[in-house]
Amino acid sequence: MSVPELLYLTTPASIDEAVALLRTAPRIAVDLEFDDMRHRYGRNLALIQVFDGQRVYLIDPLPLPQPAQDLQPLWDVFSSPDVEKIFHSCRSDILLLDELYGVHVRRITDTSVQYQLLGEADNNISLGRLVQQELGLELDKGEQKSNWLKRPLTPAQLEYAANDVIYLFELAERLTARLEALGRSQWAAEESAALEDVRYQRDERPWMKIAGRYRIAPGEMPLFRDLYQLREEVARQIDRPPYMVFANDRLSELVRDTPTDAGAWRNARGLHPELKRSPYLERLASFSPGHYTPKPDAPVQHSERRFPSRRRLTGAAAARADQREQQLMTLKSQLAEDFNTYVANLVLSNRIIADIVEQGARNVLRPWQQKLLHEACQRQGIEYNSLSQPLDVSGR
Repeated sequence: MSVPELLYLTTPASIDEAVALLRTAPRIAVDLEFDDMRHRYGRNLALIQVFDGQRVYLIDPLPLPQPAQDLQPLWDVFSSPDVEKIFHSCRSDILLLDELYGVHVRRITDTSVQYQLLGEADNNISLGRLVQQELGLELDKGEQKSNWLKRPLTPAQLEYAANDVIYLFELAERLTARLEALGRSQWAAEESAALEDVRYQRDERPWMKIAGRYRIAPGEMPLFRDLYQLREEVARQIDRPPYMVFANDRLSELVRDTPTDAGAWRNARGLHPELKRSPYLERLASFSPGHYTPKPDAPVQHSERRFPSRRRLTGAAAARADQREQQLMTLKSQLAEDFNTYVANLVLSNRIIADIVEQGARNVLRPWQQKLLHEACQRQGIEYNSLSQPLDVSGR
C-alpha cells in the first residue's frame, strides 16, 4: 500500500473542495477525535478523519467560523446512501454527530462489528489489535489519550489520526471475505442496517448511573441529585469537566457527611474554588442539615418506563418468566454446541435474554438471530412461538 497524501483542512473553502471529491467516491473511511468530559465541559468534536483511498483529509472544526454551517456539505456526504462509510467501532462517533449536529450517518460498515460476527472473540477488538492481527502491522497508539482540543496539533497526533482510517478499506475487504466464507453476509448486512437507527437520546437522570455505583439510598437521592446538578452548572460555566469541580467519590461523601454551614463548605476539601464564592457558596449552604428542603423528581414519562421488572412479577406470571428464562439458557447452550460460546453470546447474551423474557424474541432479535434461535428450538423440541411474543404478565 502506497503512502496516501495527507491534507490538513482548516477553512470552509478547503472543505468544500474535499467534499466535491468525496461525494463521488464509492466509499470512504471515517473516524473522529473528540473530547468527552476530559479537558473541557461536554462532548466536543476535535478532528474528522476521512480517507478516500488516495488522500487522507484531516478536517479541523476548531478554526471554522461557523462549524455547523461550514461542515454541512460533509454531513450531507455522511448522510448519503450513495457513499459507503467504513468505521471501526462507530457507535460513539455516530452518537456524537447526532447529538451535536443532528447528522444521521447512513450506509455504514463497521469493522468492529464484522469481527464480532466472525465469532472468534467475545469483546470488541481495538483497531490497533485488529490491524496487527489481520495485516501484521503495529500502530503507535501513544496519542490516544492526548488533548485533541489543544492547538497546534503535533506531527505525532496527525500521524495517529491518519492511521485510524488508512487501513479500514483493507480490513473491511478481508473481514467481508471471511464472513462470506462462513455464510454470514446476511448477518453483517442486518447489523450494518441497524447502525443507521442509532440515535442520541438525552439522559434525563444522569446522576442515577453514579448513584448506583455508590449505593446511594433512596433518602439520600434528592441531595445527591441536587449536588450533581450544581456540579454540572459550575462545570459548564468554567468550561471544565465535572470531575475538576469535585470528584464522584467526593460527591457521595458530601451526601453522607454534609458540611453544616457556609464556613464548613468553604473549608471542605476537594471542591473547586468557584464553589466557594458567591452565589455558589450560598447554594451549597442551603444543602446543609436543617436548611435543605428536598424537591421530588419530575415523574418519569410513560414512554421512558421499561417493561415491569421481574421483581414485580408474582404467581403465574413469575413462573412463566422463569420458565422462559430456563428455555433461553438451554437454547444458548445449544447454540454454543452448534457454533461456539462467542456466537451463542451474540444471539443470547444475558442482556438479550432478559429482554426476550419481557418483550419476546420477535421484538428483540434481528432476523438472522431469530433464524438461529428458531433452529436451536427445533433441535431442543421447544416451541419457538412461545418465545417470540411478549410475556403474558396477567395473573392467570
